[in-house]
Amino acid sequence: MAETKTNAMRMLDKSNVPYRIMTYDNEDGQIHGAALAEKIGKPAEIVFKTLVAHQGASLFVFVIPVAEELDLKLAAKAAGVKKIEMLPVKELLKWTGYVRGGCSPIGMKKLYPTFIDSGAESLATMLVSAGKIGFQVELAPEQLAEQVSAVFVPLIKADS
Repeated sequence: MAETKTNAMRMLDKSNVPYRIMTYDNEDGQIHGAALAEKIGKPAEIVFKTLVAHQGASLFVFVIPVAEELDLKLAAKAAGVKKIEMLPVKELLKWTGYVRGGCSPIGMKKLYPTFIDSGAESLATMLVSAGKIGFQVELAPEQLAEQVSAVFVPLIKADS
């Protein structure tokens, strides 16, 4: 199974970025964040999901902890637009080259403006999708940011 190299892994290899591959069983269809974190035995706080939003024809990528919800107002502010909305799941593959549950911020069809929740900055490592369902890569937040030219900004909804 470890022989599988995704586009994201190839890009990290090319940039000499150290990372660890973590795999999980997705046969049960449970690919949402909490289940994924449990399956790989990592705290949900260090497992991140990749969300794609748009404003008109402009796409933006947001990387937030799996158990959290993206605050669209904060996302729009980070992206420098008035309003932003989530990209429909059916359009994800067309624009990013990835499917829901296997969307990595690394190696999309184009390098879209990318934002990582500021909570990641204090972590030693974080996990994001490796670009295929069942695969995660663990790497240092600053290395991920450098790889995708991302900025750390507050992105998650505050507890109400």
